[in-house]
Amino acid sequence: MDFKDVMIQRRSVNFFDPEKDVPDPLLREMIELGSKAPSGFNLQPWSLMVLKDRASKEKLLKLAWNQTKIVEAPVVMIVLADRENWMEGHPTVERNFKEMAASGAEIEEQRSWILEAAKKLYGSSEERKIAFACKNTGFFAMSLMLAAKSLGLDTHPMDGFDIDGTKEAFNIPDRFWIPLLLAVGYFNPEAVLEAPKWRKSYDDIVVSFP
Repeated sequence: MDFKDVMIQRRSVNFFDPEKDVPDPLLREMIELGSKAPSGFNLQPWSLMVLKDRASKEKLLKLAWNQTKIVEAPVVMIVLADRENWMEGHPTVERNFKEMAASGAEIEEQRSWILEAAKKLYGSSEERKIAFACKNTGFFAMSLMLAAKSLGLDTHPMDGFDIDGTKEAFNIPDRFWIPLLLAVGYFNPEAVLEAPKWRKSYDDIVVSFP
């Protein structure tokens, strides 16, 4: 499937086939393909909780406005955005420096500058921390959905859920924000796929301010 087809055919489907599972190798391929998303300073402040068992999904169902796709989809992801993923000493930050050094970069000359720049860009206020985490994790989430479609999977991103309740129910540390939930599986062929919703045109999107 070429990229144009992926973009046109990707849909947020409401009905999943509960009898058709997503094989683990395919799920891994989807996630690793989605991880190619861009990220500021390559900090990648995203993580996923992958729910496949019925008990976990039923627990989430109560916190997500009883959207039945939570239990019908074979996989539901809690997408996490780490607000501390820019800080010195964070495992991902330190791994990033280690990988840069392994590639031959003069990391000691860059380390202080990168840490200070990341602090100014992402850590100067609580608003900036959330913006950094959610913006970059949003890139990842969209890449996940496109990766899924390219592999023949369907998805539905969900914003309607109790964030604090979900954090408490699944023991999610406070440094994480939850931008969305993502159902993953196969569209139920017995359901009706609604017509695509309208999208802004070029003329609607491009603006100027005299």
